[in-house]
Amino acid sequence: MFLIVFGAKYLYIVVGLIAITVFFLSSIQIKNKLLLLAAVVFPISYLLSKLFGYFIQSPRPFIVSHIKPLIDASNDNGFPSDHTLLAMAVASVIFVYNRKVGSLLILLAILVGLSRVLVGVHHPIDVIGSIVIAIFTTYIVYTYPFKDLGKKIQVNKKL
Repeated sequence: MFLIVFGAKYLYIVVGLIAITVFFLSSIQIKNKLLLLAAVVFPISYLLSKLFGYFIQSPRPFIVSHIKPLIDASNDNGFPSDHTLLAMAVASVIFVYNRKVGSLLILLAILVGLSRVLVGVHHPIDVIGSIVIAIFTTYIVYTYPFKDLGKKIQVNKKL
């Protein structure tokens, strides 16, 4: 029970802390690319989540089933899961430049979403929607406009 509640409330913070550690241990070139990719992916993911949340209504499970969830949550639209979206966006950005740690973070982000479902504050569709938004946004931004832009970033070696 403790692990599920921890996963639902705090695991996304662990994802962030691991990502910050990876950032600080990376070369200056990778740091610059991570920052630029994150600066584009995070706001687009957030805006897409708000847009889809406007059109997709998913009342939270505790409202529909009239049960008490294991953790406190707002009674607004559950789609998409903000915790899962943030964790997966961070994981996806890290994955682009560090597959090993990125894979671990993706697994942790999935556990965030699973935990949010198990404590009764989200439906699976809320979590799946967040995962798709984050990965899709990272893929599109990196694959199309960013990949060439990232190659053009030159860091002064005298720094």
